[in-house]
Amino acid sequence: MSKQGSCGEVTVKLGGMIYSSIEFPGKMSLVIFTAGCMLKCPYCHNPGIIEGGESEAIESVFSKIEESLDFIDSVVITGGEPLMQKNEVLEILKCAKNLGLETKLDTNGYYPEKLEDIIKLVDYVALDIKAPFDKYERVIGESIGTNVHESMDVCNKNPQTFLECRTTYVPALMDPEDIMEIAKSIECDQYTLQQFRNKTVLDESLLESEVPSRDDIKKIAESIKSFQGKIEIKTSEFGEELI
Repeated sequence: MSKQGSCGEVTVKLGGMIYSSIEFPGKMSLVIFTAGCMLKCPYCHNPGIIEGGESEAIESVFSKIEESLDFIDSVVITGGEPLMQKNEVLEILKCAKNLGLETKLDTNGYYPEKLEDIIKLVDYVALDIKAPFDKYERVIGESIGTNVHESMDVCNKNPQTFLECRTTYVPALMDPEDIMEIAKSIECDQYTLQQFRNKTVLDESLLESEVPSRDDIKKIAESIKSFQGKIEIKTSEFGEELI
């Protein structure tokens, strides 16, 4: 796994690493946060690593995975947007698979071609669907709906990869009809509707905006049940719930 050579030590820009029992359902994971994101979503809950992060030798990431083998089942790579550093992510995935671990990738879908390059090493993809595909610019200021749809197709062409599509419901930026439109247009193994929280956001105007209640989220989820086989909601009140 060594990446030493004439170009020097390969590094990866990170926002941190933690252990988690919830990031990969049913698995204990080492979660690797990559730094950097090309999007500036107003409701981003981790704005500190959009531009921030520290460069770390990729060998130290490999070592962290190896020393954690006694108590992890999987490696989760999240962000930021991990595929901004596709080559480094590819090496981390290879390391994890070589050590017999399952792998999960969180992505915003911006890079379908890069996703296709690594998809065979990924057991689980969590793909953000931030808006109906034709309304991305209205919600996040970027017209990337086509990219996200293509990323969804990349995952669905690989039967070994479990695909979770997930949407954060932000009442200030969308309405229940938008969620209905998304539910009708996606194909995935699980659709997750997440509760917006206003404690940490990129756009400070959202700090005073409405936080949907658990009952609001559940009602919307129930209204789209006929379009998606497996629906989960995530709220601060009750955590994860299958609907």
